[in-house]
This record gives sequence, structure tokens and C-alpha cells, in this order.
Amino acid sequence: MTNITRIFDIPYYQLETYNLQKSLTTKYEGEWRSISTKEYIDQANAISRGLLRLGVQPNDKIAVISTNNRTEWNILDIGILQIGAQNVPIYPTIASEDYEYIINHSEAVYCFVSDTEVLEKVNSIKSNTKLKNVYTFDEIEGESNWKEVLNLGKDADNQKDVEAIKESVKPHDLATLIYTSGTTGRPKGVMLSHNNLVSNVLDSEKRVPFDYGKSKALSFLPVCHVFERMVLYLYQYCGVEICFAESIEKMSDNLKEVKPMVMTAVPRLFEKVYDKIVAKGSELSGIKKMLFFWAIDLGLKYEPYGKNGWWYEFQLKIARKLIFKKWQEGLGGNLELMVSGSAPLQTRLARVFAAAKLPIMEGYGLTETSPVISVNDQRDFGFKIGTVGKVIDNVEVKIAEDGEILVKGPNVMIGYYKDPEKTAEVMSNGYFHTGDIGELCDDGFLKITDRKKEMFKTSGGKYVAPALIENKFKQSRFIEQIMVIGEGEKMPAALIQISFDFVEEWGRRHNIIFKSKEDMITNPKLLDRIQEEIDIANKSFGKWEQIKKFAITPDIWSIEAGHLTPTMKMKRKVIKKIYADLVEKIYRN
Repeated sequence: MTNITRIFDIPYYQLETYNLQKSLTTKYEGEWRSISTKEYIDQANAISRGLLRLGVQPNDKIAVISTNNRTEWNILDIGILQIGAQNVPIYPTIASEDYEYIINHSEAVYCFVSDTEVLEKVNSIKSNTKLKNVYTFDEIEGESNWKEVLNLGKDADNQKDVEAIKESVKPHDLATLIYTSGTTGRPKGVMLSHNNLVSNVLDSEKRVPFDYGKSKALSFLPVCHVFERMVLYLYQYCGVEICFAESIEKMSDNLKEVKPMVMTAVPRLFEKVYDKIVAKGSELSGIKKMLFFWAIDLGLKYEPYGKNGWWYEFQLKIARKLIFKKWQEGLGGNLELMVSGSAPLQTRLARVFAAAKLPIMEGYGLTETSPVISVNDQRDFGFKIGTVGKVIDNVEVKIAEDGEILVKGPNVMIGYYKDPEKTAEVMSNGYFHTGDIGELCDDGFLKITDRKKEMFKTSGGKYVAPALIENKFKQSRFIEQIMVIGEGEKMPAALIQISFDFVEEWGRRHNIIFKSKEDMITNPKLLDRIQEEIDIANKSFGKWEQIKKFAITPDIWSIEAGHLTPTMKMKRKVIKKIYADLVEKIYRN
């Protein structure tokens, strides 16, 4: 039996243990096509042989940029790692100058891209790099295709060289450089070893209730992010067929086609799914509408393990049969588990989806910790709403005097690439300083209360934790995004991006016609209505934390416009800079 100590051992373990006929599945030209575990390994070996014939050496870096997750990415990943080289995944949505920085900083020798859009961005900076060639996954006329590398490796004469290098790769050798999306400054190259990721796979496996060798997953979060990447290795280890969604836009269709048992997502996506469901419920009338919102109100009171008593559970049974069953059907009908990471999950979402028998298990981690530190697990009383679960095996968490979460374990990174100073800033006595504030509950659950570097002091000397406040305010259907400001000022205030679609619908219901976005964000009736939402949410906070003033921003906050990182976290400094005039108005008028 294969002993898993390096990432590329995982497919071989899958072959011995499950030998799946459908290991990786991608949709091409409207048709789902699968490859078996054997084909996966055969093609990865062909890539390894092809790369050796191209002159790729151990410790060479290969950049991979893909708009969507796909079979080719995974074959290439194993092919690269087997010859002791390193895979450097890059977010497709970042600017071409960031491509240039990462490709040069990592000293990548080849680059593989998914499509024309990414290719154009790479070609625009290619002459400023040391790239020898760029290969595409899609067939693009006049461009080198990744199949050329596969064909170069068809002849198995040099497989013995692949085996010799594989044998020489040690568990603590560097496997990948993952450049953090970074809310400030240049991205840092996080060095993760084979052992970092493998240990995280093996220690996280104990928290997943898969039907080994039979389950099916839908993957759509960017695989360039460590969360989805580690999860893909975990799926492979557990014999789960991985189906790659075409895009986030087509996720709804893909869920119905694939009917997965499990998927991972970030809170923003769960928020959007919930808002869509509520919007549909709002269109109902009479008894149907009444029942819909009765079920939601019931869901918002949900507590696991029957803590609400028999009468609540009896009502829940009815709600599941009449209302929540339709939610399940809308998400494919087989979904038993969703995992959330990357940002705090609103407790109302955890409650209502669990009530609907679509439990979201919130976890916690960072790129630097490969990533999982803790995660909820529905089994054995391992699920507690409002927490990020219990710390996984072999990982140690302690809370510093100032409340910061410190982590030690086999999952903690080697360091930041070419940056010993920044590495030293976040490491002390073997502990990684997460920058998050939290607490360990008596029952072993970890709770995150805020980002250390996002907390600020008002001029009155009071500390404000913006993430907590923002999560509360985002429960309003009027508010799509909100950023709390007020460092060094006399009071907290907020920049708000309204939910334009919902506000338009609200306007129609109240006979308000908005001629333009500008007209919408300055409408006195809307401003009064949002003030009502703020007054309600403010009741949950101390006087010094309450939002005293707000300004509505004129546009949608997006990754492309620079407001958000590729994992949809707010770039606070950038947002503040973009809306400097609004901030000035709030505090100086």
C-alpha cells in the first residue's frame, strides 16, 4: 500500500484503494467527460516525461493560470511535482503587472494558461520575464498547446528518470509557492512543503463524512487558492469523484447536472444563494408565502442536536417536508455537506441551511497553515454555530495575551519565499502568528472575533472590531457590501454598496422609479429606509461601536475594479482611497 508522504503519492493511493472509473470530470463543449484514476496517473507521468525532455530540472518553477478548475490542472500539478519542480498557481483575475511580478519573483521557466483571455495578459508581459514558452489548455490557433508536452512524453523511455527523481523527493521538500492575494502591498510567496499539505489532508480527513469511493463533489472555488487545492487532494485521497464546475455563473445548472454530495464555498456565495432563495419566496403570495417565511423564521432559531426541544423539532420536520425540500432539489438533491472558509460565515446562514438539511461546516485557516487549523463536523457533537470548529489533530493553538491566535504544527509553512524578514515577523518559537483575534471555548471550539490588523481605535480611545459589525449589517437585504471606517475619528461610520437589484425591486413595490444609479443612491426615501436598517443593527453593539453616519458608493465592489481580493475579501485601504471624497464628507461636513 502506498505510504502517503508527498502530494503525488495521493493518486497512486487512489488507484490501489478505489481505482475509480471516474476520478476527474470536466465539461467540454456541453458534455461531461471523465478520466479514470489510471488515466490520471498515466497522463501525469507523460507530463513528467515531457517536462524532463523540455529541460525542466528539480526546483524549477512552473506557473499555472486557469480561469476555471479543470482536469488538466490536476494532471499538470502531479506531473510537475513528480519531477521535484514546483507548481506556482496564479489567480487569473489579478492585473497583468501582478502576473509579471509573480512570474519574475518565482523565476518561473514555463507557464500554462487556460484560455485566450489569460493568454493575452501573459503575452503582454512575457518579454519582461524569463519564460521559455507558454502553453494553453484550450485549443488556440497559433499557440502552443499543453498536449504538445503530453505528446513529448508519449515515449516512456525516460520513465526510469521520472521514478528516480520521484524517489529523491522528500516530504519536507518545497512543493508549491502560493502567492497570497493580499489586501495590502505586493503578494507574498508562501512556501508549502509536501508534508505541509499532506499532513493537512490526513488530519482534515477525520472531519469529513464521505461515502469513500462513491461520493461526488462539485469544485468551483479557485484551485489557485490553498483551500480548494487541499480539498481536491482530500477528495482524491477519499476516493471522491471530482466534477469541475464550468463557472460560478453556471454553478446552479452544474449542481442540478452533477448532483454532488459535497462542495466548498466562501461566505459571499452562500449569502448570494440565500438572498436568491428569499427573493423567490418574496414573490409568492397567500398561504405559500406565509409558510415560506414561517420556515425561514424557524430556521433562524435552529440549534444542533435537538437543543430546542421536541416541539421545535416537530415543526422543523414539517418545514423540511413543505419548504426546505425544494431548497435541496434546487441544489441538486444530493447535497449533504457544504464547507465554508476564507471569511467569517454569518450565524444566520449556518442556522438556516442546517435547518434545511444543507449543513455548512465552517472552518478556519490561512494559506500559511496549508490551510486548515480547525473545522466543524456534524458528527459526535462537533458542530457549534458561531465557531470555526475544534482544532484538527496534530495542530496546536494557543491564544496570546493580546488575544491573537498562534498556531504550531506540521501544516505551518516553511516561510515566505526570498523574504526571511517577513517570515521572522510572523514566526516566534515555532508558532505562526495568524493576525486573527479569537478565543478557545471551554468545550474546545475555536471562535474568531476579529482580524488584529483590521481593528482600530477611535479618537476616544475605544477599540472597534469592524468584521463583527459588518457581518451583522450584511444581514440586511438592502446591503450588499459594507466597510466600517473610523480609525482616529470620533465615531465609526460606514461605506455601503447597496444591493442594486433588491433596491430596484423594493422601489417598484413602493412606486419609486429610479432613473439611474445616481438617482437611486441619492433618493431620500431609500436613505431613510437604510437608516432604519442601521438603527436596528446598531442595537446589537455598544454606543462606541455604533454606526453614526454612512455613505452609499455609486458602483458595485468587484475583483476587477480592485475593491476585492480574488477570494472576495475587502481591500480596505483601496476602498478607502477610492471613496476618499465620501470619507471626507462623512467626517468633515
